[in-house]
Amino acid sequence: MKFAIPAFVLLLGIFASSTLSFGKPEYTKKEKKGCAYCHVTAKSKDLNEAGQYYKDHEHSLKGYEPKQKEKSNTQAQAGTG
Repeated sequence: MKFAIPAFVLLLGIFASSTLSFGKPEYTKKEKKGCAYCHVTAKSKDLNEAGQYYKDHEHSLKGYEPKQKEKSNTQAQAGTG
């Protein structure tokens, strides 16, 4: 009985930590991209543009091209960037 409470706490901890994972490891292996490539942050389940594309295209990044970030006006005028 004295092991019941620690065992319960251990199992609860394992369960809680396993539910924090939103992406699947096979996605990162398949696409060779880190979590933050498709998620707003690595620890977030919220998807960015790439992640939404991946979701909408049957879990494939084939054909995906990231949008180019626009140059700021000062960079464009100075010809830098």
